[in-house]
Amino acid sequence: MDEVKVVVAHSERATLRVGDVFLKVDADQARIDIEVEAMALAPVPTPEVLWRKPPVLAIAAVPGTALGRLGVPSTASPAAWATAGAAIRKLHDAPLPPWPGRGLVELAADLDGECEWLVTNGILPADLVTRNRQVAEAALRPWPPVFTHGDLQNTHVFVDGDEITGIIDWSEAGHGDALFDLATFTLGHEERLGDVVAGYGTAVDLDVIHAWWSLRSLLAVRWLVEHGFDPFAPGCEVDVLRSRL
Repeated sequence: MDEVKVVVAHSERATLRVGDVFLKVDADQARIDIEVEAMALAPVPTPEVLWRKPPVLAIAAVPGTALGRLGVPSTASPAAWATAGAAIRKLHDAPLPPWPGRGLVELAADLDGECEWLVTNGILPADLVTRNRQVAEAALRPWPPVFTHGDLQNTHVFVDGDEITGIIDWSEAGHGDALFDLATFTLGHEERLGDVVAGYGTAVDLDVIHAWWSLRSLLAVRWLVEHGFDPFAPGCEVDVLRSRL
């Protein structure tokens, strides 16, 4: 061990890397409960749980490198993105976990509240929010629930060459819309959507994917600002919203 590296830290949780071990400190033990159980149930590669002593969870580092990062062009091959699509499909085909996810009514209410906050506080122009709220409407429909990761950013998927070595950060897992996972995974990497869908192996409604891009970005801006992140960085959430105009 040469150093202790802060991977992410904010008021809700922090993740430290100590050698080949990640230490996750979370104020909400329910999130850690879900993360541990989801990793045990998911039929895809996940990190090994080394030990748990609330509020700390220790997991082993997975080999390989992150498939991508929001705001940065991915150097991973089309085959790697397609392989990730196949892994996502395997997760979605698995039996549902025993806990629920976010419901449609709650999601719509959250979206309305965030849109109002963004405009009232002058964070984003009203026309930008209004247009993306209109696009997001296509996601607000009943969906058949599947086992979703819930926060499937491409930086949470690790690859070695074209093979998936691990999928991390399962604290938002639960029942959800398959297209939400696909949209989260391709957010800011629209050019990779075709590769992912090819690997996923079935036709998807691209309008709903686009809707989830808008919806997720609208919901994320306030949280990111309040926790010290920059949604205005090139290629990140605000640029995703602008791309819908």
